[in-house]
Amino acid sequence: MAIGVFGLTIGLALGGVVLLGALGFVLQRTVDTEAFRTADAVALLAAEDALPDPLPVAGGQVRVQVIDGQGRIRAASIDADRLVPMVRPERLDRDGRQRLEVPPERVGLVGPVRVVAVPAGTAADPLTVLVARSMADVRHSIHVVRTILLVAFPLLVVVLAGVAWRVVGATLRPVEALRRGAEEITGRAGTGRLPVPASADEIHRLAVTLNGMLDRLESARVRQRAFVSDAAHELRSPLTNIRTELEVAQRLADRTDWTAVTTNLLADTERLSRLVDDLLLLARLDETPPTRGTGPVELGALLTDVAARYPSPPVRVMLPAGPIWTIGTVEELRRVLANLVDNAVRHAYGSVVLAAEAGATTATTAGALGPVSTTAAVAKVGPGVRAYHLVTVTDDGPGVPVADRERVFDRFTRLDDGRARDDGGAGLGLAIVRELVRRAGGGITLTDAPEQQGLRVCLLLPALPVEEAQGVTASDADPPQPARP
Repeated sequence: MAIGVFGLTIGLALGGVVLLGALGFVLQRTVDTEAFRTADAVALLAAEDALPDPLPVAGGQVRVQVIDGQGRIRAASIDADRLVPMVRPERLDRDGRQRLEVPPERVGLVGPVRVVAVPAGTAADPLTVLVARSMADVRHSIHVVRTILLVAFPLLVVVLAGVAWRVVGATLRPVEALRRGAEEITGRAGTGRLPVPASADEIHRLAVTLNGMLDRLESARVRQRAFVSDAAHELRSPLTNIRTELEVAQRLADRTDWTAVTTNLLADTERLSRLVDDLLLLARLDETPPTRGTGPVELGALLTDVAARYPSPPVRVMLPAGPIWTIGTVEELRRVLANLVDNAVRHAYGSVVLAAEAGATTATTAGALGPVSTTAAVAKVGPGVRAYHLVTVTDDGPGVPVADRERVFDRFTRLDDGRARDDGGAGLGLAIVRELVRRAGGGITLTDAPEQQGLRVCLLLPALPVEEAQGVTASDADPPQPARP
């Protein structure tokens, strides 16, 4: 605030100096112009040899003399001296127009006197017209303006400083309120939101944006606390089982069946290892930005390879005639398919079908990825529409209620039936699937199995035309895919 007032003071002072200088220059030029106009009129009379005596002038603050080459006065105005020229002859330039300053007592006027000299007459009889004009009025005008500025300048500075103080204070008051609100939030004493000013200005928008950021941070904090709590609970279960097994085996001593104990401990250790691996994978997916696939992947071979790992109950694979290419990472897509098929096998009564369909399309602006036309080819996709391959995993199990089909993708979410039938899962499989599918640029939804009881998982993966997949060099592509049997 002080710096602003100081700068304002300097600016006003410079402006006043410039104003006085400009005013003095303009008034002096006005005096010179009027004096030259009078001198030119007298010079015209001298050239015509028609000089009256005395010379006619207007105003009592003007003196006129006409002198010859020897400094003798040929004619003068009624108030001018007829014996002594206003300017010494040696100061005059007989061939040019001049502006001169002379002492006031030499002319008989008050204040500084301005004299202009204009050559006149003929070459045989050169004359010079001298016109003197008092600068007292000019000096008085400048003095009046200077006095007004000296009086008004401090008052103006005080008024502007007061206005600036009020305006800046009113502007910064919402900022101070935001600062106090932030301090209360930091000190855990506030409600978690910043005060929003009523004015619809930049500070209002800033407060709204900051509150939105605080809401997102609070939501992230709540999710993190829930994630840590669930992770701690899930990690505690196998650790508790391991400790219980060891304590019981130690208490029974020689009667302990160490083979059974070892088997149980290995099972709990594997469960704990899977849980830790899943948690590390989710943490890595949260920290690293999504990278759309590193190369073309042939889905047919990948689906066949995944289905071969489940001999009982057998997973039936249904593929189109030609190859199905997508962009992605082989290991991430294998993890997605393995998790989905594992869930289907675990809950199926006896039938699991893994199918792929080429060229399913979806509008990218719709906001949700779902199959729109399962018969549209990749080459026929219209403007604003992307092509996807549809991969489905269908089982004849109990299914998932419609109300829970979005919730099952949350971390550590297990339905009651799944929790009773689960052989060690922690509820992270579908959460991992959704994150990996998003990184691949696709989408996943749950629907009812057609024409039978059960669940169908619809997985959409970006389609890659066959010609583009074949044009990728071996150095840019992923490692060779397992051949389809």
